[in-house]
Amino acid sequence: MQVVRRLCFGVVLVLVLSVMSGCSFSPEARKKKHLEKAQSYFDQGKYRESLIEYENAIQIDPKSSEAHFGLAQCLLKETDLPHAYQELMSAVEYDPTNWKAQLQLGNLLLLGHHNPEARDRGQTVLKGDPGNVDAQTLIAAADAAGGNLTQAIAEAQTALQMDPNRASSYMLMAELQERNNDPAAAEQSYQKTTSLNPTSAAALITFGSFYQRQHRWADAQKQFQAAIVAAPQDPAPRAALAKLYLDQGQKDMAERVLREASTTIADNPAGYEMLGDFYLTQGDLSKAAAEFEALHAKHPKELSVTKTYVNVLLFQNRLDDAVHLTDAILKDSPSDPDGLTYRGEILTRQGKASDAIPILESAVKSAPNSAFAHFQLGVAYAANGNLGQAQSEWQQASTLRPNMVEPQRALAMLAARKSDPTSLVQSSEQLMRLEPHSAEGYVFHSRALLLKGDKAGAEADLKKAIEVAPRDSTAFVRMGDLRASAKQYDDAAKFYSQALTLNPSSAEALAGLVGVDLVHNQLAQALQRVQAQIARVPDSSVFYVQLGQLEQRNHDPGKAEEAFEKATELDKNNAVAFMLLAETQASRGSTDQAIARYQQAIQASPKDPRPHVLLGLVYETRGDWQQAEDQYQRALQAQPDYPVAANNLSYLMLEHSGDVSVALSLAQTARRMLPNLPTTADTLGWAYYNQGAYPSAVDALKEAVSGDDKNPTYHYHLGMAYQKTNNYAMARKELESALQLDPKYAHADEIRRALSGTPAAN
Repeated sequence: MQVVRRLCFGVVLVLVLSVMSGCSFSPEARKKKHLEKAQSYFDQGKYRESLIEYENAIQIDPKSSEAHFGLAQCLLKETDLPHAYQELMSAVEYDPTNWKAQLQLGNLLLLGHHNPEARDRGQTVLKGDPGNVDAQTLIAAADAAGGNLTQAIAEAQTALQMDPNRASSYMLMAELQERNNDPAAAEQSYQKTTSLNPTSAAALITFGSFYQRQHRWADAQKQFQAAIVAAPQDPAPRAALAKLYLDQGQKDMAERVLREASTTIADNPAGYEMLGDFYLTQGDLSKAAAEFEALHAKHPKELSVTKTYVNVLLFQNRLDDAVHLTDAILKDSPSDPDGLTYRGEILTRQGKASDAIPILESAVKSAPNSAFAHFQLGVAYAANGNLGQAQSEWQQASTLRPNMVEPQRALAMLAARKSDPTSLVQSSEQLMRLEPHSAEGYVFHSRALLLKGDKAGAEADLKKAIEVAPRDSTAFVRMGDLRASAKQYDDAAKFYSQALTLNPSSAEALAGLVGVDLVHNQLAQALQRVQAQIARVPDSSVFYVQLGQLEQRNHDPGKAEEAFEKATELDKNNAVAFMLLAETQASRGSTDQAIARYQQAIQASPKDPRPHVLLGLVYETRGDWQQAEDQYQRALQAQPDYPVAANNLSYLMLEHSGDVSVALSLAQTARRMLPNLPTTADTLGWAYYNQGAYPSAVDALKEAVSGDDKNPTYHYHLGMAYQKTNNYAMARKELESALQLDPKYAHADEIRRALSGTPAAN
């Protein structure tokens, strides 16, 4: 019996502990614990940890408005606005009286230009909480965003009546009055704002910025200096004061303010990095590099300094130094998205795009909202020949950061390359919006209009580009191109000359002037012009390429070769120079030298199919068809639809018992890409012949002969195809034409045998 009692007591004890455990760790208690931890992490600035705790709370109670609202706060800190919006929607769905969530949702709607919906949120809060000033100011802001300033001012006045001592309401009123062209009233409201909160650096900066817009420089300076006194460790007032000096053209004073900040705010990266950032915005990379090098030595563990320094090094193309710092970042944190992105960018620049792609894909996976990572992945895809995926990544980058210029520029360049006017209009308009004082967007837009046949609109765009950026040579070059296309050569020359004056290194401007000279048959003048420009810019590899091409036209291959040689010495990555040099050497029979030069061109530009094709042609002249085939295959690896490589490889396969089906497919690709060349018609026809499709062969080979009736090979192939279709009269005619064109033709014996077996015409 004692055993039974002992067992019963054990069972009771288990039950008691079980009940106690249930009381201590109920779902509500566990949710509360997660919410408390989430808030604690949030208060410490540990937003990722806070986010996880809020998600844990939501798993316990999916309808917890508090948890969804807290999660939204974390997402806002990480600038993930789309998901923050979703969480706020959930918060108000599960508790419509969560006024904070309603107001924040309204502000997000306002940010997205959904003004009526934002106003509705404010009215919803006012109905439930009539004294909520934040709701009233949201309504005023929504009215202002919708363009109804009169109504907005009236709503803002109501907010002031609700709480006459609320500084932020006066701030809103001041901004509305300024927009309504009432600076006197705005000044009074700004003064009221600062009197209610005299130690608010933000209010003083805003007031100072108002004076700055009014060009009341001394008053603005007074407000910014007061803000510095109010918040000596806050970088914002000093940044505002530096900008004020810059607006007045006092660059030295701006630099002095920021230099003081770098020592006064010694414990805040946002403070001591300002001087380096200033040098960057001024385009002074050498000073920026020196500043961030010193900061990195002083703060080696400060990631923001290290990463900015890496960016500066990349701007300077100091890849080896950037590699060293990037390795240090990834050693401490192997999954750091920025570090992975830097490594991928460096590899792409080193010509190793295929190695960069998986690294950048990891960066995007680790930070899917990083516009910069998506942009660099697009660059790597493009360098690897995958333009479709590149375009997709650039579009994603521009979606994530609509104000980021680089993806829009890349999309515009891609659209221009593809001659896609619709896409080019979209991207160029974005560039004009983002950089209204840059010529680039207007130049791209003019290109789009030209593709649409709107020359007048294109010219208007170029005039606008010259107006907003009169020191940018690009628009002058394009205007020259426009005039040259209309055969207005004198005007074209004027624009090209202006471009070359603005930018003595502009190869396009010099090429335009040379083109005008050649139109007028003034080769000597063109040569003198290029030589004179080389004297001004002696380190231009491109100018030596232009000189070499003119010497070729002047029938002086020795001087041409000398110029191309100099071009390759000046720029080891000038693949075009290497190819032209190789072509010159091959033309004088120095095939070994030509092969070496083509290999250098390949090394300089690994993804360019052209040097592979040209090298293949050299091997063909030497009778080494296996090496030629290999080069054509390499060209197609670089660009799978490159038509010249497809055509030449197809023909070699047909001549040397290759796979006829593969050869036909290659010939079809070449003909599709180059539909007007006789050689692609001949290759396609010969592929049909070898496959036994003789009627199709005749059709294609007739096009080849029609395009070039002086080529004995085309007549030979057509004659053989006619013979197979039993059209002996035409077969004899074409075969005899081949022999008449070249009695020593390489296939003369085959032709004679074919003629001996071809019945004579009746």
